[in-house]
Amino acid sequence: MASQSEMKLFTLNSHEPLAQEISDILDVPLGESSVVRFSDGEIQINIEESVRGDDIYVVQSTSQPVNEHVMELLIMVDALKRASPKTINVVIPYYGYARQDRKARSREPITAKLIANLLEKAGAARVITLDLHAPQIQGFFDIPVDQLMGIPILGQHYKEKNMENLVVVAPDTSGLTRVRKMANILNVPIAFIDKRRPEPNVPEVKNVVGSVKGKNVIIVDDMIDTAETVTQAADILKENGVNDIYACGTHAVLSDPAINKIDRSPIKELVITNSIFQPENKQLDKITTLSVAPLLADALVRVQNEHSVSELFD
Repeated sequence: MASQSEMKLFTLNSHEPLAQEISDILDVPLGESSVVRFSDGEIQINIEESVRGDDIYVVQSTSQPVNEHVMELLIMVDALKRASPKTINVVIPYYGYARQDRKARSREPITAKLIANLLEKAGAARVITLDLHAPQIQGFFDIPVDQLMGIPILGQHYKEKNMENLVVVAPDTSGLTRVRKMANILNVPIAFIDKRRPEPNVPEVKNVVGSVKGKNVIIVDDMIDTAETVTQAADILKENGVNDIYACGTHAVLSDPAINKIDRSPIKELVITNSIFQPENKQLDKITTLSVAPLLADALVRVQNEHSVSELFD
């Protein structure tokens, strides 16, 4: 059985604070490495300690700037592979390019599969990730993929608030599975927003399915990008007579103009995780950030000691 002393933890540039938090929990120091740029912007990585025969874990969210962070990860994995470690495990709290998981139209790429191919070819032996935008992405890999869930972390936050008269709402029908998981944690009913376009060139009709009038609601999504989905849902719910509106999502991409939309919206509190690093200009008083470091650290220990990870999936 592998021992924790053989574990080595490295980080790149996407989210060093999260990697440091995992390092502190595990009492495993971050490995010595450096990322520099040639004069034309090409990435050069140096691993500044021996990794021969070790189990390596590399923490890197492929968040904005996604192309830079993807290339850093691929080059790091290649550098590690050439240094003869026992295994290379990539920890990707936020898996970028996950929205292109199928051909929605002719002549489109499937970039979620492309990234999977690149990681495997570079030398990754396992992927540990959090709330894939499309669950079928696990099947794009021919190596083990452990997909952890953010809903239990978000649900525990609301459970501790002891909120009454509560309904959990999906902003569209695609999020119903996620919402049911949250509703089971909180033991409350669900509702969802049904969006239909009755005819071409006719404005979309949005109806709330479920009883929400006079209730407090939590809008649940996996990703908050431009915040259009959650803020539009909040406006519709307000029109339908709800009381307080809360929202949550595992991955806070927060592209422009998300912060302004959230600030102006009727959402009382937006709860996110730290799967993506947030600079100061993307922080608001109404945004609460929960850490996924304990969950990821637990998963790493289980993988390292060859214990089951499945308990962490729920």
